[in-house]
Amino acid sequence: MATFTIFIIASAGAYLLGSIPWGLILVRFYCGVDIRNQGSGNVGASNVRRLAGNKLGLVTLVLDAAKGALPTWISLSLSNSLSPEWHSLFMGIVALAAVCGHLFPAFLGFKPSGKGVATAAGAYIVLAPLAFLAALLIFVILVKASKRVSPGSMAATGVLPIAVWLFYGNPILTATTCIITALILYRHKDNIKRLLAGREPRLDR
Repeated sequence: MATFTIFIIASAGAYLLGSIPWGLILVRFYCGVDIRNQGSGNVGASNVRRLAGNKLGLVTLVLDAAKGALPTWISLSLSNSLSPEWHSLFMGIVALAAVCGHLFPAFLGFKPSGKGVATAAGAYIVLAPLAFLAALLIFVILVKASKRVSPGSMAATGVLPIAVWLFYGNPILTATTCIITALILYRHKDNIKRLLAGREPRLDR
């Protein structure tokens, strides 16, 4: 029962931490506008960068990544005594909860508000660093080639569960990573439409 209680508390805490809309808070504080009514309407770092500049976009990126990294890091110590299978499930669900918090934040009425890429990246820096580095490499290559963030984000997200399986061979962690990937790709559906129509914003414009 104690382990189950810790599991519930850790997952709920990860979700609530993931729900903090740093992009909305920062843009409202520094610019006095609601980012949900500007640009793409998302509260993530890419929209913050377009509306408020590179520095505020970078701060948002770091804070959004911390929403995934912090609860995952804390949960590592809480689940060390568990069997390998339960440890993997514990960590995978905590990472998923943090990403869901960013995607569907409680503090914004559970409305879709972000894409979840930075929060997932923060979680996997702690959870599966080799898989994170592989996904990061793909991200950098695609962003440089396309001059757009979304192709890199989607490609990196798609590579992540493959890298988790190749580097760690963990079926439970791979399964939870696949769920995270599916959610993030679903939130990029508008980006896919804009890419197909040639209307996706470029980094150099």
